[in-house]
Amino acid sequence: MAELAASEVYAPRTIQVLRTLLNWMAFFFQIFAQILRGTPSFTQVLSYVGLRHGSLLSSEPHAPPQFKPLPAVELSEFSDEPEEALPPSGLVGGGERMIDAPQHLEKLTVVLDLDETLVCAYETSSLPVMLCSQATEAGLKWFELECISSDKEVEGKPKVNYVTVFERPGLKEFLNQLSEFADLVLFTAGLEGYARPLVDRIDVKNQFSRRLYRPSTISTEYREHVKDLSCLSKNFNRIVIVDNNPFSFLLQPLNGIPCIPFSAGQPHDEQLLDVILPLLKHLSLQKDVRPVLYERFHMPEWFQKHGIPASGWRWTQGFDS
Repeated sequence: MAELAASEVYAPRTIQVLRTLLNWMAFFFQIFAQILRGTPSFTQVLSYVGLRHGSLLSSEPHAPPQFKPLPAVELSEFSDEPEEALPPSGLVGGGERMIDAPQHLEKLTVVLDLDETLVCAYETSSLPVMLCSQATEAGLKWFELECISSDKEVEGKPKVNYVTVFERPGLKEFLNQLSEFADLVLFTAGLEGYARPLVDRIDVKNQFSRRLYRPSTISTEYREHVKDLSCLSKNFNRIVIVDNNPFSFLLQPLNGIPCIPFSAGQPHDEQLLDVILPLLKHLSLQKDVRPVLYERFHMPEWFQKHGIPASGWRWTQGFDS
């Protein structure tokens, strides 16, 4: 009987240990996949597991961000402002009713990054099946996609890559609500052969008025693949960019919202609907979005700390700090 009891205890413990090991293997695979994409440093990996040292998926390996990204919902930040500054005909925290911007204001332009802001993607052949199963169990939406690579096969034919794409929770509802009070622009540093079919899948209603890919980015003396908002508008009062990589908007630091990067290991992420959308609703009622964003993030100081002087920006046009 003692031997039987021992075997009964041993079997579940063995299964539990194996499950734990498999979970850790999947976790480290995610980190390894991001490293292959050239994004995180070791200190950023530590941050991902809870040791605050930056962001795991930041695109700068040697410069862990010190800015304050969008935190959990803090709608109380808006409660101390004058009542007329709040959405007069909508719900700040999300809801069925949408806001109507004052007629004298130009419609807000919202520029959205793609990878690690709206979705995250992995090469299908190297993705553990268990990760997809866990994502499905947690309610995370994902799909597989064929993308045309810039590389050629031996016969000279275009190479086809197969990727698995995970949607950030609330993505469809986020785009639906946002499109009611803002003009949406998709701006990614990804290649069109990869990004275009992906965006076709998530933007079935054609809510993006424009789609910009890597050729639309520029190189500066400080960073490559920078997204210059001046190609979209010369008026920076009513344009904002949401990107997990702040260096993407280094030319207009007062127009950027540095969001927390998204990965498949975050099935319960609430950034789009509970954090970013309320802020964008608030910005849609401002004559100039830059004072609000400066008070929230202080991005100019952050860029200066990372060796990018004010002479490298284009944010002072028409702005009085």
